[in-house]
Amino acid sequence: MGSMDLEEVGNGNGNGLPRFSRLGEKGKYRRMDAEVNEEEADGEVSATGRSRGAQSRRYVFACAVFASLNNVLLGYDVGVMSGCILFIQKDLHITEVQQEVLVGCLSIISLLGSLAGGRTSDAIGRKWTIGLAAVVFQTGAAIMACAPSFLVLMIGRLLAGVGIGFGVMIAPVYIAEIAPAVARGSLTSFPEIFINIGILLGYISNYVFSGLSYHISWRIMLGVGILPSVFIGIALFVIPESPRWLVMQKRVDKARSVLMKLNESDEDVEQRLAEIEKAASFTGAEGYEEKAVWRELLSPSPAVCRMMITGFGIQCFQQITGIDATVYYSPTIFKDAGIKSDSKLLAATVAVGFTKTLFILVAIFLIDRVGRKPLLYVSTIGMTACLFGLGLALSLLRHELVSTKVGIGVAILAVCGNVAFFSVGIGPICWVLSSEIFPLRLRAQASALGAVGSRVSSGLIAMSFLSVCRILSVGGTFFIFSLISATSVVFVYKCVPETKGKTLEQIEMLFQDGIEWQRHEVELGDVEHLVQRN
Repeated sequence: MGSMDLEEVGNGNGNGLPRFSRLGEKGKYRRMDAEVNEEEADGEVSATGRSRGAQSRRYVFACAVFASLNNVLLGYDVGVMSGCILFIQKDLHITEVQQEVLVGCLSIISLLGSLAGGRTSDAIGRKWTIGLAAVVFQTGAAIMACAPSFLVLMIGRLLAGVGIGFGVMIAPVYIAEIAPAVARGSLTSFPEIFINIGILLGYISNYVFSGLSYHISWRIMLGVGILPSVFIGIALFVIPESPRWLVMQKRVDKARSVLMKLNESDEDVEQRLAEIEKAASFTGAEGYEEKAVWRELLSPSPAVCRMMITGFGIQCFQQITGIDATVYYSPTIFKDAGIKSDSKLLAATVAVGFTKTLFILVAIFLIDRVGRKPLLYVSTIGMTACLFGLGLALSLLRHELVSTKVGIGVAILAVCGNVAFFSVGIGPICWVLSSEIFPLRLRAQASALGAVGSRVSSGLIAMSFLSVCRILSVGGTFFIFSLISATSVVFVYKCVPETKGKTLEQIEMLFQDGIEWQRHEVELGDVEHLVQRN
């Protein structure tokens, strides 16, 4: 139908409805009886539109990059701690239990930052919450680098955890609120890219500084993580405030000004502004401003309940499949496989970091082309196979049923495969979904609550991994992870809708239809694209 001409219904004199030609490149109908000078003018507008479109795309891209810089800090901390712990143990003589607490407490304590982050971002804005996250994290990192004892080290670790809690919940929310629907999946995946870049930098830092005295090597490793704060400070003077937050604050003119930079045409600006204002007025009409956010989250409607199951479920599955245990304790895994040298252990973890970072780029390329759900299937099924393979390899090595050389090779391949499949799907898509499925009135707080689920799950896994391995063996522990990963495949099938190409307001309507999303996920914008705009 889109390629057919819509002819005028009227008499030969041209009276009646105007005639329209086929859809143009920009999806607009053009009158067939338009004069030549109108076509020339339209050509000038098109040229101007292309110029503005390229400029707006570059601006949105830059904003997404700057907003994601905090996630480098999180990734760096995760990556660098896997090597630091080897030297901290030698320097401060900490026990195995203290190792687990030191590694895992960051994820647990970050829930405080995530819980506070939702309220804070609604109060002071998305932009300045990003800045606050950086300040709190850098304070904690500085204390850790200078810590003379395990107690002081823990104090710095707790502060860093609060900063990370702010950062992990606010970046996806901010990007989802500024990004156009057609590119929202890719752009909202940027925080996961930067986490992976941070992890890789942490692994490289471990390897580079491992030759120093163990008294100072771990301090330098942790201290290097302070450097990104300079770029985050610059970012705050570049990125704008979220237009959706500005509308919530009744600053409509400022929101329009921001949207002018983010969108390709004035028509797009007015359309997006109207949708945001409608969502905000709907919130006000229900008296939501006088109603606590948590009251609706704790006593949700059926639609909000479905959103919470999807958002919180995908957050938890992202972590309880053991990705942080794999990243934090990769030296322990490889040591169990038979690698003895510290330098070789850290070199193997660098290979893991490169793999994880490389495949997140694959996800960014595919997420808005293939869609969320197909990538989630590939990711969860692939992770299940790799986790099972890793458990099998380590178990066979434990009982000396395969040679050490073969076992090490299979273990490295399985760990790299696991992080690759994680990065292709559930890693970035978890944050994409949790930032786009909730309505405007709940988005910040619900995303914060989802981040809490992610951080608590991560902390519990990290803090119990060594103890569980001592009971079940490392191989047995990964068999458990593979079973959980298999369960996540079922969860994706039952509870996760496809959100590719939909605006945030359309996704909210999608959840109103309940189970129907699994059978017919109708593109809500299709009809309006076939209707002439006045």
